[in-house]
Amino acid sequence: MSDNPDAPLPGEANGQQTNNDRPQSPKSKTSHKSRTSKKSRTSAGSDESAPLLSANVDHRNYGDAPEHDNVPSTAASTLRSLQEGGTKKNKRSRRWPSIIALTILFVVLIAILGLGFAAPEVAAQYAEEAMIFEPTDLSIDSFTSTGVRARIQGDFKMDASKVHKKSVRDLGRAGTWIARAVESKPTKVQVFLPEYGDVFLGSADVPSITVDIRNGHTTHLDFVSELTSGDLDGIRRIANDWFDGALSQLRVRGNADVSIHSGIFSLGKQTLTQEILFQANQIPVMPQYSIGQLGFSEGEQDGERGMIANVSLALKNGYPVDFEIPRFRFDILVPGCLATADFLVLAEATTAQARVRPKTDVNVSVSGFVQELPEALITACPDTQTSPIDRLLGSYIGGKETLVYVRGSSSPCPETPKWITDFMKDVIVPVPFPGHEFKDLIRNFTLASVHFGLPDPIASPGSPESKPRISALVKALVGLPDEIRFPIDVVQVRANSDVYYQEKKLGELDLHQWQHANSTRTVLPDEEQEGLLVQSIVKDAPLDVTDDDVLADVVRALFFGSTPVVLGVQAKVDIETKTVLGKFVVRDIPARGKVFVKPISDDNMTKLSPQVGSLEILDTSKTSLTIGAEVNVTNPTEYAATVPFIDINILVNNTILGHATARNVSVVPGANHNLPIVAVWDPSTQSGKQGIHTGSELLSQYISGSPPSTSLRQPTSRRKSNP
Repeated sequence: MSDNPDAPLPGEANGQQTNNDRPQSPKSKTSHKSRTSKKSRTSAGSDESAPLLSANVDHRNYGDAPEHDNVPSTAASTLRSLQEGGTKKNKRSRRWPSIIALTILFVVLIAILGLGFAAPEVAAQYAEEAMIFEPTDLSIDSFTSTGVRARIQGDFKMDASKVHKKSVRDLGRAGTWIARAVESKPTKVQVFLPEYGDVFLGSADVPSITVDIRNGHTTHLDFVSELTSGDLDGIRRIANDWFDGALSQLRVRGNADVSIHSGIFSLGKQTLTQEILFQANQIPVMPQYSIGQLGFSEGEQDGERGMIANVSLALKNGYPVDFEIPRFRFDILVPGCLATADFLVLAEATTAQARVRPKTDVNVSVSGFVQELPEALITACPDTQTSPIDRLLGSYIGGKETLVYVRGSSSPCPETPKWITDFMKDVIVPVPFPGHEFKDLIRNFTLASVHFGLPDPIASPGSPESKPRISALVKALVGLPDEIRFPIDVVQVRANSDVYYQEKKLGELDLHQWQHANSTRTVLPDEEQEGLLVQSIVKDAPLDVTDDDVLADVVRALFFGSTPVVLGVQAKVDIETKTVLGKFVVRDIPARGKVFVKPISDDNMTKLSPQVGSLEILDTSKTSLTIGAEVNVTNPTEYAATVPFIDINILVNNTILGHATARNVSVVPGANHNLPIVAVWDPSTQSGKQGIHTGSELLSQYISGSPPSTSLRQPTSRRKSNP
């Protein structure tokens, strides 16, 4: 027998030669040297008691020897000897070669059958190594109370080249060539997981199957099997390890007592045990999926108002399976304050009935219902300012992947088999939920009716009074995502904002205190999208100036520029919303906006129209005169301001003649009356002889009726304290 495992045996896979395939032997001819014996002549006239075989049967030629060979064949001699009763010694001696040949053939046959099939080690080893079963289709006919009824289709064949040991390979090939096909009786296959304490995974009832066991021959199988679940507690442990990514390998052992026979020969009952080790890269992974549609709307379920979420999923299916998924109800969980140590029920969801087809994406519709948010979900965690729902929404709005968890519901659908609900009720499956980054969610961020409160120069550094303050009507247009299809109101807002000028940071506008807000549903300009117009009045929000040089640039642009000053605002906004689920906060919504400030140009300065309402001499000295006055001015801008203190010099031709001081002056847009100012006239102290001379000329011009020309300038020593 050849050492090559692929070399065919006689009659094996394309090498088999049947009797019909042999070339016909030439026609036998009677030997000319044969003579009719005395016995033959006697038999020629015999009656019906004569033997059926003639005495010259040994002279017949069957093509196995030359025509001139008149030696009788062994088979003919043996038959004739048996016919004659063996009365003669020479005829008895002719039987032994045939008997020996038949005996040897029988012994060889028994040896092959015995060694190939009766020896458990050889038979099991050959079967385990040479057997190949490739499933081509798996469909679930129906779900049962204990498992599923599955239709299994596949191709079975024996491949001797996979057997490593030559003696086992040769005996196996010889034995299977002789047996040709075997039939197994109905069998129960039990599956265990050795690495989990031999936990019983389940069993399968396999019907009677007939397969061709010759090397290289393929048998297509198509049968229905009852699959029954095993130890559910043990299976849950394995499932949780798989979901947690802790399953580095999985060893599976199958046991079966198989009764087989070939033709009329019974080959007894074989106990087959097969172990398969699946490495991490061979273990199936969670199917990939994509979210087609996601929508939230207000609705009613079982007479209760709440929030309804509808999701359509497309799951990748790369397996040749075909079955129908029944409706299934489950709970959607989110981590609590202790992360995965405790879970909070967010909603109850139900899947619609779906069809799984071989190697085709599966479309599943899921509907969830939330009646109210649990208190623990919206309450800030200890030592933090955020709640579990804050983290969930923050990750989703920020475009980050969020983990939610799924567990079988305690109130399952009636059509869901009990063994599935029993299995899933304690299994928590992590499901990655992709985030949705809402770019430009808050747009058209503007400030109206702005009031600037300037810092108090004598206030303690770092105190709120030492910082500029802004009061304004904040308007923001919020674009609602397409997923939000329910009524929503904004009741409060707060934010921490950074203010920029020409891409340089000016300071930080502190709006961390909640500000009352109201919202109105509207349609965004130039867009076919619904939005909310949110308005909130901000009062005395501190502006912490972080760069004095940038502030100087802003003031210079306001007083001497001719175009509006553009201040950029970048903020993280928290909004408190009111929905059918109650009130909850959505935090850290990114917002960008621009504030346009009109400059106080020369044209505006001419519109100030200052008028002195009354004068009062408050004090005099040898060189000075202190005057109190009430001034009326017109503010041509749309901005208001509060000036806690200001001190400016009065100049004529760059010569300082005195200074004017104002305290706690509030300026509003339009006319401002009776603003108190105190002016000190002291040319001698301020500028010496030049001051006395310039002051005298100024008084002369005033007395003669010529309007004097004066200018105002901030004192150098007080530029840090003055606005």
